Amino acid sequence: MSKKRIGIIGATGYTGSELVRILVNHPGVEISVITSESREGESFSDVHPFFKGICDHKLESLERIDKYELDAVFLALPHGVSMDAAKRFKDMTFKIIDLSGDFRLNSPQIYEEWYQKEHVYPEGFKEAVFGLPELYFDEIKRARLVANPGCYPTSAILGLAPLVSEGMVETSPIIIDSKSGVTGAGVKPKAVNLFSKVNDNFKAYGLGRHRHTIEIQGVFDRLAGKDTLVQFTPHLLPVDRGILTTIYARPIKAVNNDELKKIYGEFYKEAPFVRLRDEIPAVKDVRGTNYCDIFVLFDERTKMLIIVSVIDNLVKGAAGQAIQNMNIMFGWNQTDGLKMVPVNP
Repeated sequence: MSKKRIGIIGATGYTGSELVRILVNHPGVEISVITSESREGESFSDVHPFFKGICDHKLESLERIDKYELDAVFLALPHGVSMDAAKRFKDMTFKIIDLSGDFRLNSPQIYEEWYQKEHVYPEGFKEAVFGLPELYFDEIKRARLVANPGCYPTSAILGLAPLVSEGMVETSPIIIDSKSGVTGAGVKPKAVNLFSKVNDNFKAYGLGRHRHTIEIQGVFDRLAGKDTLVQFTPHLLPVDRGILTTIYARPIKAVNNDELKKIYGEFYKEAPFVRLRDEIPAVKDVRGTNYCDIFVLFDERTKMLIIVSVIDNLVKGAAGQAIQNMNIMFGWNQTDGLKMVPVNP
């Protein structure tokens, strides 16, 4: 069987390099083109030297994409830029997996409210599918345009989805507390991410209005069949990659831990990348992989549910999940190219 021809639009960021890192060993694809407007003409390994001798593709402009007969394209572009590329490709036959937030929300109006930017391709919302395979496998399989979820939302939604879907928790409010490594902020240098600011430090940010709040809440609205209310607070960890999310929710009726294990086990029985843990997971337990590890506990003292969910923000939170979506769109085993062992320690 001939390999699928893949394009990666946007090469200079962490997501672009992570896509290449995984795809170079994927049995079903070949990387045909990688684009960069700012580094056009250079080698991919000039931008990311650790790829020397592994991937030395010459970077090309997006304007030259038409000369390639591609089967799928990954948009590894910033929020607000990706929609321009999606609009440009609207009549193309190849499949599109967009790793930005430009098509994740329920409507262009909600996007403009939370991203404070006019959406130039509102028609894309009609065909875009939210790319969380554990929830929307069948829709992804039929999709041409997949909106890859955010890293924080992936960890939060997978952590609580079984209980929201079963109507087992109060959904107003749901308290979500997440901590991420600094790669979640992207590759561009920012004063807030300087070593002196991050090292030996820990802080919250985006209180009350972080854009991932509405992404999480929108999915919970669909799962619950009613309006939910999410209180989401992100924090910055002094580590390079990984997300640990702690979720607090009140059960509607009494529940025990054995029952919780059964509910989660049934819900994720066909989800190869969700691992239900008997002990509290740590970010190194999933480092470099597409796994999401989940621990759930009913606290008898407070009568609250506590769920801990961990992912690698660059893999299950971005590039790995995008490749998982690609596998589903092509009708392949969703684990193809993604059978990595965690890097621990």
